Amino acid sequence: MGLFGSKTKSVSSKTVRPTVVRTQNVAKELFSIAKSYDIQPETLDFNILDVQSYTRDVERDSEWALVSNEDLYELDDEKQLLNPNFQIKQTYEVEVFSKNIEHQMLCKDMRIAVGANASKCKVYLSIAEGSSVNYNPGLEEGLLTEIKKRKIRAGILINIFDEMVASVASRIVARIQVSESLVFDKNETLLIAEAYEPTATTNDALIFHYQNDESVSENQKVDYSSRDFIQSVKEGELLIEYIKPKNGKPGRNCRGEYMQPEEPIVQNEVTFNVDDTIRVEDTPDSIRYIAALNGYIALEENTYTIKKDVGVGEISFKTTGSISSGVDSDVTISVSETDAVKDAVGTGMHVEVTEIDIDGNVGSNAFVKAKKATIGGQTHASAYVEAEKVDINVHKGKAVGRNVHVTRLEHGHIEAQEAEVTQAVGGTIRAQEAVIELCASHVKVTATRRIEIKKLQGSENIFTIDPLLNEKIQSGLEENQEEIEKLEKEIKELRENIAKYTALVKSGMPAFLDIKKRLIHYKKNGVKMPESFVKKYKEFQAMQEELKGFTQTLDKKQDLLTLQTTRTASFQDNIFDARIINHDRWIGYNEIKFKLVDPPIELVYKPKEGSKEKIFGLVDLGDGQYEIQSMDE
Repeated sequence: MGLFGSKTKSVSSKTVRPTVVRTQNVAKELFSIAKSYDIQPETLDFNILDVQSYTRDVERDSEWALVSNEDLYELDDEKQLLNPNFQIKQTYEVEVFSKNIEHQMLCKDMRIAVGANASKCKVYLSIAEGSSVNYNPGLEEGLLTEIKKRKIRAGILINIFDEMVASVASRIVARIQVSESLVFDKNETLLIAEAYEPTATTNDALIFHYQNDESVSENQKVDYSSRDFIQSVKEGELLIEYIKPKNGKPGRNCRGEYMQPEEPIVQNEVTFNVDDTIRVEDTPDSIRYIAALNGYIALEENTYTIKKDVGVGEISFKTTGSISSGVDSDVTISVSETDAVKDAVGTGMHVEVTEIDIDGNVGSNAFVKAKKATIGGQTHASAYVEAEKVDINVHKGKAVGRNVHVTRLEHGHIEAQEAEVTQAVGGTIRAQEAVIELCASHVKVTATRRIEIKKLQGSENIFTIDPLLNEKIQSGLEENQEEIEKLEKEIKELRENIAKYTALVKSGMPAFLDIKKRLIHYKKNGVKMPESFVKKYKEFQAMQEELKGFTQTLDKKQDLLTLQTTRTASFQDNIFDARIINHDRWIGYNEIKFKLVDPPIELVYKPKEGSKEKIFGLVDLGDGQYEIQSMDE
């Protein structure tokens, strides 16, 4: 009779008398008997009276041969079991009857199940969280019997592939026996049978790794301007891979069924060629095509190659879309459109390559990034160009780089280490050093070291020396100021604590000396020292140690504060060497400015109309006084 609980419907009032059947499919017989009694199969149980196992090799044997239960585990031979002509079957003699609910109640809270993976090559015993059971001497035998019955119901062979089941049952029962009563605090799944899992067949495949195949979520905005006009690649990058077809390995599951793998499908054989810019690696599993250099991949007359230079008429939404191969790709693009009323780089286009040479204009909201960028036309006011070296004919947008040269600046913006402008008609320049050949009006130039004007033809210009022009330096100063404020606060608290503890030590010193004298006397005469005296003595010593610690920490904090204060001054060390130079005479209204860090003040000097003063610098007059003065050099 079954000892282990399971979720079943209430038992029908109809009772099935014990009925003995001999079958290869117990589940089918239970269903048939239940149907004849008009009851549910779940209300039936059965006892295993006998199990007979048979084998045959269809190539040699026409009849099934009976195998004794003692010899069953000897069947577990891989060569034999993976022979497609070898067959196994079991016949069960069982006694079927209606479930006895009263007997089932003995272990009604032990909820177990037997299940298998999809291939039926691995069978597991599952014990549900919350299951509880009390130990009794027949528990192990009952558990093994219940596992066998559930395997038979599922069509799983018993006493084959399940050498480990006895050990699993023994371990479970041992845990229950130790505590006499056990509640499972989590779901447990244990392997109780394992046959031979087949190895899947591998169909051939051709994978183009270099192609961007990024899936787009339902709500994600698609960038239709990016159409992968060129596919940039890096040296050593895996570009294409041909997966070779491979036959799978056969298997046999715990039902005894032979599992023949399917034949591989071959439909992606390589038909293209590659040149010496692509390295080929032939491995047992695949053929790998790897980039031998940086650039972009191209297919020309059925041959893949890696190139570095590409020429286009224009970069626009209609033609190429955005091109983003990266500044380290070694890709150079030449854009030949020169029509003054058209854009060589169209509206909203994003271009990122190693080097770009644009003959014409850069349109609105266009983004160009490279190591070297040359623009023969003009940039729109909303265009952005970034490169280590930038050369622009007419600039109205924003240019960022190490060395930026602009032939004509028309209210554009430049950020650079070195900026050189042939003619400036309005605009903003921020650089370490800036040189303007011809400066008209409404130009704002800010530099850290030098501003040089060759010819001045306008007014309303502002020339500023600012040591904090660099964002990193500015960030460093802000961090330094925060650290100074933090140290000043900590020093203030330390001084307050030192004053407090100094007063306590001073007021308690007479009592401490008295206690110390008494303790020496007690120790000398072998008298046990009073606990209260010892406690007060230790408390005073601890107070002295605290005071010493505060004093040492204060010294360290003051040293750090001195260091940070010195750093603040270092942020403007070079401001006294900075110069603003105008080789021409001054006309109209112009301003010269110097911004100090410490103290944080801004000095302004307005050269007089017609003045021929050429070189200006900042002078320290002492006593915290500074002045912009005309200099010889």
